[in-house]
Amino acid sequence: MARYTGPVCRLCRREGEKLNLKGDRCFTDKCAFDRRGYAPGQHGQSKKKLSNYGVQLREKQKAKRIYGVLENQFRRTYDKADKMRGITGENLVKLLEMRLDNVIYRLGYGNSRNEARQLVTHGHFLVNGKKVDIPSYVVKAGDVITVREKSRATETFKTFAENPRVLPAWLSGDIATFEGKVVTAPSREDIDVPLNETLIVELYSK
Repeated sequence: MARYTGPVCRLCRREGEKLNLKGDRCFTDKCAFDRRGYAPGQHGQSKKKLSNYGVQLREKQKAKRIYGVLENQFRRTYDKADKMRGITGENLVKLLEMRLDNVIYRLGYGNSRNEARQLVTHGHFLVNGKKVDIPSYVVKAGDVITVREKSRATETFKTFAENPRVLPAWLSGDIATFEGKVVTAPSREDIDVPLNETLIVELYSK
């Protein structure tokens, strides 16, 4: 299963904004973006004006990095969003948001989407009573997500239960009971990621 394994902090620096890819570390003085808020590489501190294409490309790259998706998978997700009813850009963000690894992160399991992805691949979760270990699995409204019984006693999940996260409006549940539910598909207003999905649609429409 392909995934990015390089230095994470340089991704934030490349996009010129903090993407919170390392969870709690991003809010400490160890955050590399706060210390070196310019792009990595020899010419990182030089200021260049981006073309329209460059602006669109950077927005696509930012979306991929926030959700931890590589190019081919991102393109497939876009093609699926384009075939759905409604606004393509909003459909794209909704599909990314309803990936299982992101939902696990939103429910409070994992300090980052990358950590939540790892928990999914290790088989700690059930969707509607069945084990699902595919991070890209897209949940649906009404799906119930629970932590496997034998995983609940681990220190990792005990720590999560002691530090509940405020859930978005489209999710419900209680991390202390190790269960969450997808109430409905999220609206764009429910998704707080700093993206301008219109630029991504413009890029793929060329």
